[in-house]
Amino acid sequence: MSDEEDLEDFEPDQDELEREDDEKETEEWEDERKEEEDAEEWTPTALTEDMMKEGLSLLCKTGSGLAHAYVKLEVKERDLTDIYLLRSYIHLRYVDVSENHLTDLSPLNYLTHLLWLKADGNRLRSAQLIELPYLQIASFAYNQITDTEGISHPRLGILNLKGNHIRMVTGLDPQKLISLHTLELRGNQLESTRGINLPKLKNLFLAQNMLKKVEGLENLKNLTTLHLRDNQIETLSGFSEEMKSLQYLNLRGNMITNLHELAKLRNLPKLRALVLLDNPCTEENDYRQEALVQMAQLERLDKDFFEDDDRAEANEIRQRMKEEQEQEAEPEQDTELDQSLV
Repeated sequence: MSDEEDLEDFEPDQDELEREDDEKETEEWEDERKEEEDAEEWTPTALTEDMMKEGLSLLCKTGSGLAHAYVKLEVKERDLTDIYLLRSYIHLRYVDVSENHLTDLSPLNYLTHLLWLKADGNRLRSAQLIELPYLQIASFAYNQITDTEGISHPRLGILNLKGNHIRMVTGLDPQKLISLHTLELRGNQLESTRGINLPKLKNLFLAQNMLKKVEGLENLKNLTTLHLRDNQIETLSGFSEEMKSLQYLNLRGNMITNLHELAKLRNLPKLRALVLLDNPCTEENDYRQEALVQMAQLERLDKDFFEDDDRAEANEIRQRMKEEQEQEAEPEQDTELDQSLV
């Protein structure tokens, strides 16, 4: 079995990544965090050989093809504070050390065959590791990470940093992260979308942050999905025509009050689905009609698809608006002509 075939069994469900109603999960993790903060310091607990024997599985050939080794390790919820022992298990490809009390992942630097890493729910303050040549999926959700520095794995496709304390995205080098297609940053403290200059990115999750506008995303020409739910966005400036692949945009639970802001999304040629629920502008009576007038390419607004009748009515309104604009322009042209004859 190849590394790629093995990996298919461990890729997270994309529906899970795109879940909208995840407040319950977030609240549960926040409650656990508070309990940990109130608790006394954890007793140091190191990873042992016995734990390794219990957690190892998936026997595969090693790189030489002449020997076999277990390549998957799961040691969740063991109150671990030390995984130094992993330095010796260089053949590991899949490692899950979630829900422990780890502050240091440096022993993983020795696992140069690592394909998949899950280290959710620890006490990490950084996701920094040396460059791991085969790492494709890495999850550091619900830690205490404050920055995005030191992440430079060339085959990394999915990076999950949900539920941390990141205020600004820095250090994500597009020349090194050449395979990154999905970036999960929900539930952080982001105040800006700058620093996400990753042209290969297809899915970007920025819900539940402190964003007031979109900026610095001009180079995301391959982005198809953008989640911005539950922020403080008031304006739709910042959506560039260079974002020509964007198909799904979730702006639910923001502060967009003026329906005319939707005109700023006209330059997104492939936008097909837009979510605007729980914004002040959705209280307008002609909300759905105005959205379709502004964006003829839309197929779905919120949870409902547009019908043929909706589309025909929007076309009539656009045509009427065009004729009115032409009529307003004619007197101006006549005035200019008269002045040229004087």
